[in-house]
Amino acid sequence: MLFKTTLRSAYPTIATKRFRNSVASSLCEKIPQNHILKVVTDAPDHTKPEFQAPNAQLTNTLSAVLRPLVRLMLHRQFTYPQLASMLKGIFVEVAEEEFRNGQKRQSDSRIHLLTGVHRKDVKRLRETSEEASPLPTIISTGPQLIAQWLGDPDYVTPDGRPLPIPFKETELGKPCFESLVKRVVKKDIRARVILDEWLRLGVAEFDGEYVTLNSGAFTPEKGFEEKAFFFAKNIRDHIAASSGNLLGEKPLHFDRSAFYDQLSAQSVKELKQLANELGMQALTAMNNAAMARQKTDQDKETAQHRMNFGIFSFDSLPKLTRPQGPERETSEEESSGKERSDQAESKAQISAEETAKPGGNA
Repeated sequence: MLFKTTLRSAYPTIATKRFRNSVASSLCEKIPQNHILKVVTDAPDHTKPEFQAPNAQLTNTLSAVLRPLVRLMLHRQFTYPQLASMLKGIFVEVAEEEFRNGQKRQSDSRIHLLTGVHRKDVKRLRETSEEASPLPTIISTGPQLIAQWLGDPDYVTPDGRPLPIPFKETELGKPCFESLVKRVVKKDIRARVILDEWLRLGVAEFDGEYVTLNSGAFTPEKGFEEKAFFFAKNIRDHIAASSGNLLGEKPLHFDRSAFYDQLSAQSVKELKQLANELGMQALTAMNNAAMARQKTDQDKETAQHRMNFGIFSFDSLPKLTRPQGPERETSEEESSGKERSDQAESKAQISAEETAKPGGNA
């Protein structure tokens, strides 16, 4: 029960003094009592520990998760009012999906109680919800082409490395870039258009005859729109897996990392290279296994699920380039101070809160 109520036998009314806060009292005064009882009955039991006010640990956790996102937003001139406005809509959407009571549409009042978003905003947001913008075709087909290239034995070496392939067919039935595009892309998109985009993004190289796929082609090196697509896809699923584990969902998602501090710059560089090599091996193996199973499942009615397997590495070494901040005029005093600040920042190291033990941590 969301709020404790008392029904008087003589008069079928709710004793407002027994409610725990002013929100319930105001509901009792402004909304018909049978509607209040319905909201109270259907809502989750917020007296349980998991629905209590965020504790210090959760607050600290969310603060740590949000800091790099805020850094990204500031560098792209995405301000707090924009974020706050967007968060209202996300709170309403998630509450509507996560706490659905069967097939019944939730009331605006119930979503207001769950989220804290004002009822007027809830009503407006539910009436004006916008569909996500369609993804450009070249971005959506790119990963499929790369997966096919790395997963087809005709396009890789015996140890799984992508072979350079001719752009046009040189021998009948032999692999080429045009035939790869025709096999994967169902829409009328010319192979040259995709190749030009790949060259712009740093996904592939072209010498005029052969197309060579870069070793790190699972994600583009250039192009904010393209990188933002993979950023959203991967970070969303990683946070979904980790938050599901925190909420106690079963079965648990695999979520492990090995993290160490007190390392020299040279050691970090060597470990980073090892991470890149092991990561590509794991991604290639998973790609091949998933592609084989997708072919096996393609005619099954139960083939309605998806999976995401990702790998990342991070280090605190000084960056060779720094992101551009919001455009503004810089005074001479700020310019001289910036040089001193950059020198100090280049010496800073991001320390783990605890030294990792061998074997990795969840």
